[in-house]
Amino acid sequence: MPTIINSSNPASAASFDWPVALDAEAFLRERTKAFLDRNPAARYLAERMNHETGTDFFEWIDHFVLPPEDEASLEARGFTRDAAAETTARQPVFEHSRATFPRVLIRPGPKGIPSLIALRPESVADFAARQHLGRDIEGEPFSRYRRITVAVENGTQLDAADRRAYRGFVPAPLSAAELSRICKARELWHTRLRLFDDESRGFEAAFQLLRDSIELVGRDLTCHFFFEAERAYWETRNRTARMQKYRQDQLGLGWGNHDHHTFRCSRRHFLDLVRFLIQLGFAKRERYYAGAEAGWGAQILEHELTGIVVFADVDLMPDETAIDFSTEPLSPVQRLGTVGLWVGLHGESFLEAGMHHLEARFEFAELRDQLQKAGIVSMKPFSDFEFLRQAFTEGERWPVRRARLDPLLAGGLITREQFEKFLIEGAIGSHLENLQRHGGYRFRPQRNQGGDPFGTGTNQHPGKRGAAA
Repeated sequence: MPTIINSSNPASAASFDWPVALDAEAFLRERTKAFLDRNPAARYLAERMNHETGTDFFEWIDHFVLPPEDEASLEARGFTRDAAAETTARQPVFEHSRATFPRVLIRPGPKGIPSLIALRPESVADFAARQHLGRDIEGEPFSRYRRITVAVENGTQLDAADRRAYRGFVPAPLSAAELSRICKARELWHTRLRLFDDESRGFEAAFQLLRDSIELVGRDLTCHFFFEAERAYWETRNRTARMQKYRQDQLGLGWGNHDHHTFRCSRRHFLDLVRFLIQLGFAKRERYYAGAEAGWGAQILEHELTGIVVFADVDLMPDETAIDFSTEPLSPVQRLGTVGLWVGLHGESFLEAGMHHLEARFEFAELRDQLQKAGIVSMKPFSDFEFLRQAFTEGERWPVRRARLDPLLAGGLITREQFEKFLIEGAIGSHLENLQRHGGYRFRPQRNQGGDPFGTGTNQHPGKRGAAA
């Protein structure tokens, strides 16, 4: 059975006991509806988001501006002051640290209605272009925070904003030297070499790039640019990703709805992957074990400043659930589980293979039906609750190089029949994951999923996890 391994520290374990904050969501959705009733431009955009991209306007909200009268209601629903958030006039900022909700700024305005809602596209410049706004963007290109006014109607204002490793609300200038360093750092990650005969050399090269990038722009911006490049590389390897990105780009949204990024890793290099993420500024959250039949586990990590969440997946033996496998080396084994076979066939997610999947937030049924009409099949949901629905799209089948298959066969890790099948048919590589949540629920229970996406006849499947932010 799936197991969540929080920590031997009771205080740390309690911190991962995520609530289903339905009352808090109901409050924010009531305010959103009142806003949409008053702002026809926002309402029209919300309809297009639903019909053209299968997404929910609410999930694109970066922040609300609510009147002081709503402070007590926010606090009663689990919101607390975010004292570290920078604002222009020291306005109070509230956040729900245990659920995935937009933050709220407090500023005088009409009662019961947000005076402002700001959306969060991946790039505010792309959003302005696709929405034909034709007005200046506040904040310089590639700076920490940029915003633009989209529509002002009936006492309400719709904005769009993007962020680069910044949680505040104040644009800041960039010097020519800073902009040059940012461009160099982005290029480092978008052009990094991913194909190596010895994958140890690939990790060494990435750590050198990490040092170079941090020297140029610091740790947190490096994190932002690294994952921007990872999503772009994953898209090149997944047709569904390209199609959905195209649909979202027609509204200028990009991947602003991303939820978590999943890397599959060999036992040999798992500590290297975790160490890389820690040096990027990630903090470790839950550890997850999918059960003896699945044979894999995951360390979940979160980057507070960017909000990026990572699942780092690795093969695990049953007795290894008692150790912190994110800090203790995993010894070589004579068999491959779900993750190990995937890495053996395709390579490390961190290098040649790219991410196993990106999970993003959608209107679950809308996206499934829209993709179905475009010829893309969704797999059976592995979470199907009122507050959480999840499913993979049918996997992208990749060719498998003989240079990868020969060592697997020689080591007795695959059979001759599997060797021939993989060589002829390839194997499932990557997915897009469809997620819909309610109550800001951060935890992801698993329901074991059958089937044989690898086409091996062994019932080894990509599997899925049980937690993320």
